Order: sequence, then structure tokens, then C-alpha cells
Amino acid sequence: MRVIIVENELYLAQSIASKLSEYHFETEIFSSVKEAMNSNGDVYLISTNLPGQNFMPLIEKFADRDIILMVNYINNDTVGEPLKRGAKDYIVKPFIIEELVRKIEHYHKFRQLQEKNNFYEDYISMLFAELNCDIDPLKLPIPVVIRTNYLRMADKIALTLNSKYALTYISLQRDDWQKKISKLSNKKIAYIVHLEKLKKGEIEKLFEMLKDKKFILTDASCSIETPFKTITIESENKLYDQNEILTIDEYVKYIVKNFQYKFPDTELSKRLGISRKSLWEKRKKYDLFKKK
Repeated sequence: MRVIIVENELYLAQSIASKLSEYHFETEIFSSVKEAMNSNGDVYLISTNLPGQNFMPLIEKFADRDIILMVNYINNDTVGEPLKRGAKDYIVKPFIIEELVRKIEHYHKFRQLQEKNNFYEDYISMLFAELNCDIDPLKLPIPVVIRTNYLRMADKIALTLNSKYALTYISLQRDDWQKKISKLSNKKIAYIVHLEKLKKGEIEKLFEMLKDKKFILTDASCSIETPFKTITIESENKLYDQNEILTIDEYVKYIVKNFQYKFPDTELSKRLGISRKSLWEKRKKYDLFKKK
């Protein structure tokens, strides 16, 4: 991790750099804001005591980095306004290096989590884009059992709620599900999946444990009776229906629709085990001719 130190007191800057190197940080020192404007670091330690220099442009330029202010005293000019412009935190001189390192590592880990979270949100948004659900997750009665022929429908609801309430995920396929439920706080919402995987005795045990808990419980069999409020969400696409078997025609239709631009007709018909003539007939029947 590269740390840029902007400090006109050279002895202090060198002392900070030397101590940070012991924690395996790369450092670079600048005594002027103008020179530091062309730097490239992960973390910026900026002194707010730079006579005759305006450090605000530096903060605004590197607001996407982790900026920690080094201040002699706290007021609006040294802390308040810089924090509004993009600085993340401040530390009062004189300070111990361990406190500074703790702040650097804290904001570095926080930024990593933000980046990971942004990736997951973008990926999940793409993954569930094609799923339409008439239920508003934020108005869902809790606790509730969701009967669905396609678990991803319930996943979409849970992940939407997770962005607001931070749910706990529990799979009933795992051996530790009882331990996790026993530790579940009455204020925490659990997303519990695979009710259909349990035996009758285990289901009764689960229902007993879930009394006075907040949860969303899924039933992919769409047939288990529960003492809790139940809603049904079904996918119209039989390909996703876990309780249905596709006909050969339905399967062929799906494959042609989703792979006709990936494979030439000769390869596609070969993989389906049908002739090119039969493939053409399927295209005509389902109006699945390629668009040019």
C-alpha cells in the first residue's frame, strides 16, 4: 500500500515515513500541495498546517482515495470543511504511529468491502433482471413461508431485503442449521432455504425453534403445511419449475432460443441429436429464426 505524506515539516514527515515502513507501507513525501497533485497513492496523509498553501484542491482531486488529515487543532477549517470535501478522517498531532496505522488499515479494509459490495450488487442486479415478481419485498409480512417452484424468485426477494436489514442466511441442507437458528436473535431476520429437504421430525423441530423468530422460509416442494403465513410465487417458465418435467419440445425450444447465436446450425442440430431439417422445422414452429 502506497502512502503519500504531505507535510512541510521535513523531520516529522521522515519520522512518520520511517515508522510506516516498519509496517511494510511504501511512502513518498511532499512538502507542497502543488507537487503532491501529480502523485499516485492509496492513502494520503495531509497536514492541515501548510502556511501559504491551500490543500483543498488536493483533497478534492483524491477524494476517491483514503485521506487522513494530520491536524494541530480541530475547527471547521482544519477538519469540518475538509471532511465535507472528501477527507475520510483526522488524527491530532502529536499521535502514536499505532493509532495512525489502525486508521489506515480500517479505511483500506472498508474500501475493499465497498468495492466487493459494488461488484456483488451489479452482478446480482444482472442475475435477477429477468425475474419478475409482483411482491414488494419491503412490504412482505415477516415471518413468512414462500412456496416457489424456482428458488431464485425467493432469492431475489431476500437479497432486496438484505440491502436494508442485513439478513442471516441459513441452509437446511447443512448439518449446522439447528445451531444457527438457536443463536438467531429475535431482532434479526433469517433467510432459511430448503424446507423440503428435511424429514418430518426435523420439520416439526424447525417449526418449534422458529417460534417468535423473524424469518423467510422457502418450500420448493410447494406442499408442506406450516403454522406460519404462506405465500406462493411461481415462475411461468417451466424450465425453472423444480416440480415439473420438461417435454422434449420445450427443451429444444429453450436450447435453440438461447444457443442459436453461439453455434452454427450444423453444430446445434448435432448437439440436440436432430437433423438440420428438423431444426429448421422447430425454428418455423416457434418463430425462432435468427435475426440478421
